[in-house]
Amino acid sequence: MDFLQSPPLLRNTFDSDATLQSYIARALPADVAGAIRHDLFELGAYAAQAWLDARSRAPQTPQLTQWNAWGERIDRIETTATWQRGAALTARYGFVAAGHEAHLGALARVDQFLRVYLYHVASEFHSCPLAMSDGAATALEASGHRALCERALPHLLARDATHLWLSGQWMTETAGGSDVGHTGTIARRDADGRWRLHGRKWFTSAVVGEMALTLARPEGAGDGADALALFYVETCDANGAWNGIRIDRLKDKLGTRELPTAEIHLEGALAQPVGELAHGVRAIAPMLNVTRTWNAVCAVATMRRCLDLAFDYARRRRAFGRALVEQPLHRATLAGLAAEFEAAFQLVFFVAELLGRCEHGGDADDKRLLRVLTPLAKLWTGKLAVRIASETCEAFGGAGYIEDTGIPQLLRDAQVFPIWEGTTNVLALDALRALGKDGFDSLSARLQDLCPNGTASEALRTTLAAAQSWFAAHAGDRAALEAGARGFAVTLARCAAAALLARHAAWVRERGDVRTDAALSIFTGHGLSRLDATPMDAVARLIDNGAP
Repeated sequence: MDFLQSPPLLRNTFDSDATLQSYIARALPADVAGAIRHDLFELGAYAAQAWLDARSRAPQTPQLTQWNAWGERIDRIETTATWQRGAALTARYGFVAAGHEAHLGALARVDQFLRVYLYHVASEFHSCPLAMSDGAATALEASGHRALCERALPHLLARDATHLWLSGQWMTETAGGSDVGHTGTIARRDADGRWRLHGRKWFTSAVVGEMALTLARPEGAGDGADALALFYVETCDANGAWNGIRIDRLKDKLGTRELPTAEIHLEGALAQPVGELAHGVRAIAPMLNVTRTWNAVCAVATMRRCLDLAFDYARRRRAFGRALVEQPLHRATLAGLAAEFEAAFQLVFFVAELLGRCEHGGDADDKRLLRVLTPLAKLWTGKLAVRIASETCEAFGGAGYIEDTGIPQLLRDAQVFPIWEGTTNVLALDALRALGKDGFDSLSARLQDLCPNGTASEALRTTLAAAQSWFAAHAGDRAALEAGARGFAVTLARCAAAALLARHAAWVRERGDVRTDAALSIFTGHGLSRLDATPMDAVARLIDNGAP
């Protein structure tokens, strides 16, 4: 009989995750860890079963039906079976609510993101509207708009699926993505004094949600981003009909295909301003730390899934007389990917800790550190997730290129992480702004304080000194500073990750665990610096003289 290769299998993704287990033991008090353990165990079991279920059925995508049999425009969107289970799971496990519940205080965000980490891949990107909902709840809380908070927050944070709402975040238009200053949607007052929105939104995530926050320009307001206002929109009226919203089409995307992302026209959608009729971009700022943290958590969750599958397959697949996991080059390749993941995990969950502390008071140093580390964590983990997913496809050979193995979807879906919530370049510039002129020294000192003495400490000091010299040398040339911002930002992200991985390694070493030490050695061996030495005159000669 012909040989049949056994496929990779997932065990319970909570129990089998040594990184997660050791983090929980260090970061959470024993009573908190005990209280949430059962939920995390159930989510780990759900994730493993969802992987098996997905391999046994044809892929599903949302479907848009624009007209009924009698010619009436209905714009009905049917989501996948996994998405239809999303409300019940969200209510049961509190993927949004847990981050806002008071009883855990500053640890609420850690509790929440542990749940999200285990749920994300199995959710088929139902995590996207959950991130938007969390961001919307945060923005409404920060706005102080009492009526809107009383209206929306009980739904966004509901633990009852029948009352749960999802929120969209509708900012992108054809004239502007990251540059929302070109927003063309107009807000006009009708005869009854109510605000109605008119315009086109080009990417509307969570269009199936019950509400959205969106930018619009009040009629008669000036140009530019400062004249925009933030508006609250409920997607349907009391009878379930669309609230002045026309669905033009669903996007046909490279990945995240289960997520219904739409192009829409707003044709008099009834809306309410959130705060003043200006500075809408400032009003959405509180949601950025939240949604970017979601992005980073989901990126490390994707990395973990890739590694789980690649390691299991390496133990099952034999070539040249022995298992792949026994082949020296393959072992080294997998170890290198695992070390990068270990560092990324520590950075991302430190950002989650910081977010929780800052939302429950927090000192000025923590708030400054959160402003810098959030874009750094998001930009680095987004790119790293793509790299690890690509290496995972390669680790499976030809099987990694076959859709029904599930492996290619990991790569297609990972590509969204560097794009959503700010591209790598946008985030690198955000990190520069967060640092300001004088912020490097305090960041450097904080990272070195976090890092125990040892070889990692020396690598950290050396790299931070080089980054400081680079920053000082380019501070007077804005163009050169921006041109090298990506390499500078990745360097800072890797430095932060190294410091936090070294801190965790020191803690587990005292308990007889040498695995994290090994990851630290490999990670620092990859080098922390990614400083860009590209000469700007060469850039100009290449770009301005016919580069393809």
